[in-house]
Amino acid sequence: MSLLNRTAGALYRRPRLRLSLLLTAPLLWLAVLYLGSLSVLFVSAFWTTDSFTSEVVKVWSTDNFHELFTVPVYRQVILRSIGVALSVTVLCAVIAFPVAFYTARVAKPRWRPLLVVAILTPLWASYLVKVYAWRLILSQDGLADWALKPFGLSGPGFGLPATVLTLTYLWLPYMILPIHTALEQLPANLLDASADLGARAGRTFRSVVLPMVLPSVAAGSIFTFSLSLGDYITVQIVGGKTQLIGNLVYSNIELNLPMAAALGTVPVVVIVVYLFAMRRTGALSSL
Repeated sequence: MSLLNRTAGALYRRPRLRLSLLLTAPLLWLAVLYLGSLSVLFVSAFWTTDSFTSEVVKVWSTDNFHELFTVPVYRQVILRSIGVALSVTVLCAVIAFPVAFYTARVAKPRWRPLLVVAILTPLWASYLVKVYAWRLILSQDGLADWALKPFGLSGPGFGLPATVLTLTYLWLPYMILPIHTALEQLPANLLDASADLGARAGRTFRSVVLPMVLPSVAAGSIFTFSLSLGDYITVQIVGGKTQLIGNLVYSNIELNLPMAAALGTVPVVVIVVYLFAMRRTGALSSL
C-alpha cells in the first residue's frame, strides 16, 4: 500500500483530524492577517506623534482617545456617522420589505428568479460608477431637480441627505435578499390560519409575518449598518462638506497615524456592539 493510500485511510478513520487539517489554513489566515492587523491597529492607537517631525513615537498614552471623546468635532463626526448608518438601515428596511414581499409572495413563481436577478443587477456595476451616477442625478439642474420642479421643489443637492440616499441605494440589495428568503419560506398555512381566525392584514403582519421575518431583517441590517458606517468615498463625492469617520481616518493617516488608528477603532467597537445586539434577535443564524 502506498504512502498516499495509507494517509488517506488514516484521515478517513479520523474525521476530527481531517477537519482540523482542512481548517488550519483559513484559521491561520484569520488569526495572522485579520486579527493580527486589528491588534496592530489597537496597539498603534495608544502611540503618539512627534509634534515637530510628525513621526510616530512608540510611547504608550491614552491622549488620542481622550482627544477623541473631548474634542467636539470628533464627537460630532462619530455621532453623525452612527446616525447615517442607522438612517440607511431603517430606509433600507422600509423599502426592502414591500419589494421582498412582492418578489416572494405576490409575483408568479416563474418570474421570481428573474426579479431576484434584477435586484442583484446593481451589484454587478462598479461602486464608483453608481456613486457618480447619483452625483449627476443630485447635481444642480440634474434629474432630481427636473423631476421635482413641476411641484415647486428641488433636489437635496450635495450634503448629508444625498449621502444617506446614495448609501441606501448602494446597500439596498443586501436587505432585500434575506427578507425575500424569509418570506419565501414563510408557510402559507400560517397566513391562511390567521385569516380564518378573523385577523385582518395589519394584525397578520404584526403577529405572524413580522416575528418570523425579524431575524432576517436584523441580518440584512448588519450589512447595511456596517457598510454605511465604514464608507468614506460616497460622502466625498456627494456629501459636500459633510465628514464621516472614514474621512477623518483618511485625512489623519499621513499626518497623525496613531490618531487615525484611534478613529479606526470606533467603527470596529460600534459594529461589535451592534453584532451582540443583533445576536439576540437570531440574526446571525439567518446570515
